[in-house]
Amino acid sequence: MTVQFTVPGKPTGKQRPRFNSKTRTTYTPEETLSYEEDVQRAYRMATKAKMLKGNIKAEIVAYYPIPKSTSKKQRADMIEGFLLPTKKPDTDNIAKIILDSLNGIAYDDDSQVVSLLVLKRYAENPRVEVRLEEI
Repeated sequence: MTVQFTVPGKPTGKQRPRFNSKTRTTYTPEETLSYEEDVQRAYRMATKAKMLKGNIKAEIVAYYPIPKSTSKKQRADMIEGFLLPTKKPDTDNIAKIILDSLNGIAYDDDSQVVSLLVLKRYAENPRVEVRLEEI
């Protein structure tokens, strides 16, 4: 079985847990929690909550917004894929937030992902496209 879905909006990476020195507890930043909910919602809308079994191949393509100050030539090169984003979030943090948020929803655990491809591109409409395939 193969599942494809899109998370609209600017790509977001997994942030590190924060520490509250007053209460001496750790917590997950609100931006991370909110984005994980967006990923879960996009998955559920695309699949009607089907669980993947066995080994999984994951492909994640993060489309970054094109900066407003970009020239027409650079914009065209970005859209064609000749210029690629080298800014944050890093590909590993993008993969981590997507895969972690799908634990218990798309699969039992993200350890089932045995193949992973993460790409960064520019686009007019920022988003993250995810493809999960049982192999």
